[in-house]
Amino acid sequence: MTDHDPFPLPRVDETNRPYWQALAEGRLVYQCCKACGHAWLPARSECPRCLAAETGWQQASGRARLVSWVTYRKAFHPAFADRLPYNVSVVELEEGPRLISNLVGLADPEDLAIDEPLALVLREEHGVAIPAFRKAG
Repeated sequence: MTDHDPFPLPRVDETNRPYWQALAEGRLVYQCCKACGHAWLPARSECPRCLAAETGWQQASGRARLVSWVTYRKAFHPAFADRLPYNVSVVELEEGPRLISNLVGLADPEDLAIDEPLALVLREEHGVAIPAFRKAG
């Protein structure tokens, strides 16, 4: 990679298009199975629990909790070098699905705790709406 590598953008396809479209509209959605009720992210063509292909989309409340995180002090892609230190976090939505995201608005990147209540913040990165989270309250 060089200093001129473009920012890594998501690959949008027919399966995940509703997710990215909802984010562009200011909403976070997740998939759910019409057969067994299981909910998940990221998007896929069948339920990871029962393999049924009948899925739908539900809007998330925006409330979540912190499951895990890592703080990067070295950029593994040149596009992120000016963000150091930054975190990559596993977040569990109130509705159950988990996603990998970032926590924003932290005064100290080490000032986090497992099960910390979080709230959704939508950000724009190079023309794409991206879900991020902040500490709730």
